[in-house]
Amino acid sequence: MSKQQLDKLLQIFERQPPLGSLTLEEERRTLDEGGARFAVPADVALEPVDARGVKAEWLVAPGTRADRAVLYLHGGGYVIGSIKSHRYLMQNVSRHSGARTLGIDYRLAPEHPFPAAIEDACTAYQWLLGEGFAPGRIAIAGDSAGGGLTLATLLRLRDEGVALPAAGVLISPWADLTGQADAVRTRAASDPMVKPDGLFSLARHYLRDTDPRNPLASPVFADLTGLPPLLIHVGGREILYDDSVTVAANAAKGKVPVALVDEPELFHVWHAFAPMLDEGQRAIEQIGGWLHARFQP
Repeated sequence: MSKQQLDKLLQIFERQPPLGSLTLEEERRTLDEGGARFAVPADVALEPVDARGVKAEWLVAPGTRADRAVLYLHGGGYVIGSIKSHRYLMQNVSRHSGARTLGIDYRLAPEHPFPAAIEDACTAYQWLLGEGFAPGRIAIAGDSAGGGLTLATLLRLRDEGVALPAAGVLISPWADLTGQADAVRTRAASDPMVKPDGLFSLARHYLRDTDPRNPLASPVFADLTGLPPLLIHVGGREILYDDSVTVAANAAKGKVPVALVDEPELFHVWHAFAPMLDEGQRAIEQIGGWLHARFQP
């Protein structure tokens, strides 16, 4: 990472108003417009679909296999974010995993609090199965809240006896909604993107009356036994750093194959800035290669 690349990104972060300082509508529009600054390449096919009532979109890069799919769950604290805000990131996953990527607009809080997002993610996965995709040729991936949602979705599917996908990818996952992890305090000054007050506000919107220690809301408290292999990426500057470390430890405890990629100098979901940051592109390529090796032939 060059100093010039990092400085440009930090300038972008500094120009962003603090989370919670805008209206909900403004917050959602800001993230959507920010994600759209990276145009989806013209060679990527976009196909809107209805996944059993869940608004979804296929993003299909050249060279992908028609029988492989990545169900992608966007970040945004369960309150903001959409297909639009994450199109570039999702097509990049498609390009390097060799799989079609299905992005979904799961229901957002506060209009639709816990567990609406999990219900929609599970519905979309079941839709993929109904479309003829074999479980061993599906992966579920997500960033930030979408990373926590990926884990919660796998847990819900496991508990319901549904055949699980080949793998899960957690990018800077938000997996502890209690806000009590040490990193929330100790890394607050080093995290250029996520601050404790904004995190607490998002959690209140999503949880409403739900206990934050509910394992489907905060998967750091879940027994992960029986889940498919997991790949976790986390940056050393993140206030969510402990979430990734705890999930990795719990996965190993549950005999789940897990790989934790810890990038000490990087920040929350650096993958989204691949067009501006070499490390972001390399991280996506690493995810793609890992998924290639997990899909059943």
